[in-house]
Amino acid sequence: MVRHRIQIKRIDNLTARQVTFSKRRRGLFKKAQELSTLCDAEIALIVFSATGKLFEFCSSSMLQVIERHNLCSADFDKQDKHPIYYLQRENRTHGMLTNEVLVKTLELRHLKGEELQGLGMEDLVKLEKLIEAGLSRVAKTKGEKFIQEIGILKKKASQKISLLATFEALLKEENARLRQKVSDVISTSETQTPVLEQGNSSVSVTNRSSQAGISHLEDPKSSDTFLKLGYLRYSVKTSSDLVIEFWQFTISQLNFTEDENVAAEDQAYNLSIIGSININLEIVQSWLQFFS
Repeated sequence: MVRHRIQIKRIDNLTARQVTFSKRRRGLFKKAQELSTLCDAEIALIVFSATGKLFEFCSSSMLQVIERHNLCSADFDKQDKHPIYYLQRENRTHGMLTNEVLVKTLELRHLKGEELQGLGMEDLVKLEKLIEAGLSRVAKTKGEKFIQEIGILKKKASQKISLLATFEALLKEENARLRQKVSDVISTSETQTPVLEQGNSSVSVTNRSSQAGISHLEDPKSSDTFLKLGYLRYSVKTSSDLVIEFWQFTISQLNFTEDENVAAEDQAYNLSIIGSININLEIVQSWLQFFS
């Protein structure tokens, strides 16, 4: 059967009011007795019923409790009138707080492993368990932080990898475009480059190249011999209407000796000095010795 909660209000029925008063009074006195026994407290209860009947309970002596109450009331009145009592109370509070700080400081030193000589075996075991629990919590928090940092680093690495992949794709596309452009230029140059006769010697070809370069510099319009030995790669027109031309020569069947190589280098050097032009002369002999 479920008990209904009684509303806290005045009971109108006189009989029910007296019954409730009797039950609650016995319960109140029982709680007071239990509090006095458990906590060693002095308790005095004085109760007057609605009919004016006196009921009282005291753990020791009612008169002693009343006298003590009167003395405490007088002390409170003195405290209000004289500040010295207020200062004494504050000094007591300060002493209690100071002792508490000393105790907490000593416990903190124990946690740091200091001043352990005065502890017994039981205190040491409790301290060990407390430190182990703290270490486990620290290790758990450290692991969680470590996992979070790893996740952040993985996210950053994935972003960098995606950027590198995009950049690599762009580079591949650009390289393919450049290769196609180079292949187009090479195919165009092969169709425009004349083939030299097999009977021409290396020295005559070099002389013809030098003479052609000089004649081209002296008279740009008379460039028949020069065009037979090479082809115009590209030209650049500057802001001062100066046309800079870049030429390439392809010479096959070269059988230069070492002296002829030196002669070719000298002629190329002289041509660069006379014409104030840049010349890059590359000779590869049959035994793969390279001169530049």
